[in-house]
Amino acid sequence: MRVRLIHERVEELDLGELRRRLGAEPLAAVYGDQGAERDAAGLRPASVLMPIVLRSGAWTMLFTRRTEHLRSHAGQISFPGGRAEPGDSGPEATALRESQEELGLEPTKVELVGRLAEYRTRTGFRITPVVGVLHPPLELHPDAEEVEEAFEVPLAFLLDARNYQRHSRLFEGKLRNFFAIPYGDYYIWGATAGMLVNLHRQLVRAGI
Repeated sequence: MRVRLIHERVEELDLGELRRRLGAEPLAAVYGDQGAERDAAGLRPASVLMPIVLRSGAWTMLFTRRTEHLRSHAGQISFPGGRAEPGDSGPEATALRESQEELGLEPTKVELVGRLAEYRTRTGFRITPVVGVLHPPLELHPDAEEVEEAFEVPLAFLLDARNYQRHSRLFEGKLRNFFAIPYGDYYIWGATAGMLVNLHRQLVRAGI
């Protein structure tokens, strides 16, 4: 299976090429509100898993929609993940542990293929996006306290830069810009959309 990558030119990626490009030196992260990223000092380490599902018809990416009663980011679309804990051996261990807690995704079912540069958030985290591939069939058991829904979006759609939007909103009295990638009834925005933009940039740049 190959995924079309659309930017200034069109290419095709297979799993081997995906691994190669993600194995290159990570590009520095870009942000929807460029120049507003925070210094790493004092930020809490966290990780997310960016799970690519290798379906035979079309590769997809797996997301969660958070429950509405959570104290932070209620109802938002995100990758499985969370803050690092003392027992975690590194960002990959954090991403796998959190994915198991949120989705019941067994770590042995995830093939890690690379990571992106840290993504620093206004909410006080420095997040390491870890990219992994999943081979169907999937056996997921979402935690009903945290996850309202788990769903997939075609990877080709997410890697098409024509689907990237820039929006703004008032945050702490200031107008802030952010990335958004709407898909049907789903509105992917903020850090999650920003990490997808950075995944696209990494895959394009590493192909030059």
